[in-house]
Amino acid sequence: MTDNAPSIGFFEKYLTAWVLLCIGAGIALGELAGSGMQRIADLEINHVNIPVAILIWLMIYPMMVQVDFSSVRRIGPQLKGLGLTVAVNWLIKPFTMAFFAWVFFTKLYAAWITPELANEYIAGAILLGAAPCTAMVFVWSYLSGGDPNYTLVQVSVNDLILLVLFIPIVQLLLGITGITIPWGVLITSVLVFVLIPLVAGYLTNRWLIRAHGEDWFKTHFLPKLKPISVAALLITLILLFAFQGQKILANPFHILLIAIPLALQTYFIFFLSWKGGRLLGLNYRTCAPASMIGASNFFELAVAVAIALFGLNSGAALVTVVGVLIEVPIMLHLVRIAKRWEYT
Repeated sequence: MTDNAPSIGFFEKYLTAWVLLCIGAGIALGELAGSGMQRIADLEINHVNIPVAILIWLMIYPMMVQVDFSSVRRIGPQLKGLGLTVAVNWLIKPFTMAFFAWVFFTKLYAAWITPELANEYIAGAILLGAAPCTAMVFVWSYLSGGDPNYTLVQVSVNDLILLVLFIPIVQLLLGITGITIPWGVLITSVLVFVLIPLVAGYLTNRWLIRAHGEDWFKTHFLPKLKPISVAALLITLILLFAFQGQKILANPFHILLIAIPLALQTYFIFFLSWKGGRLLGLNYRTCAPASMIGASNFFELAVAVAIALFGLNSGAALVTVVGVLIEVPIMLHLVRIAKRWEYT
């Protein structure tokens, strides 16, 4: 790699290592704190854990503040790529994720997983599948040589669609699997973890750029936010594993079982999007980010909603955390594949 080549940030590059460290720290904290962790779990409003909500808000806000929704006005030249992205992200991905989860957790893994736990694992997978990436896709697009303007447009459009379709798709798929979820809990989760940080991020973006200029915003303000987002993610994971520790120690094999369908879904969506982009005649710099956004997940939102719906120590929350664990190494591999297949 040359000095001018794109590079992933230090924290992002080793996110899997940080997650593994958080697993160890969380399990140790759970063992040491014992029943004291339950007091944290009990700090809830409408099934939303307050400390975790604050941490996840701190994760999501720095991502939302980077999205420039004025880019949606430049949608014209990108219609074919955006059509592919919307179709894969919202008409295919949630349903293939639910299908893979159902096959693996209820059929192939029936000898190792109880039906009750299988339902929780399926729910966690559905939450991941219904939340396409909004932040890390900028990194994957950059590393693969994608068009930054197209990436910005597709993320902006994706976030707008997320506000409308996330709740109905999750409700539909959870209903199909036999899990009944109150609409109120889902709506509260999306309001807290998507709409409020989205509005706050947009207002911050407009105000700071108007007051200090775009260059100051990108070179001074955004770099200061990144450590906050990463720290909040890691602290959230420590809390999750503090509650999940006994389950993991009792059966670490489940982590591997969960990772297999999630990884299969990631590769499937990437290759499907890539093939679709080639058939549509997209240029490489559009096809690469269009393939990356569906393959990766808005795992911060998935983690937040899993906690709000099922609790900190649920199987659903564990699945979303495993999604964080495997995403970075798999996406880096897909970046290498895209660069190997680069075309003119």
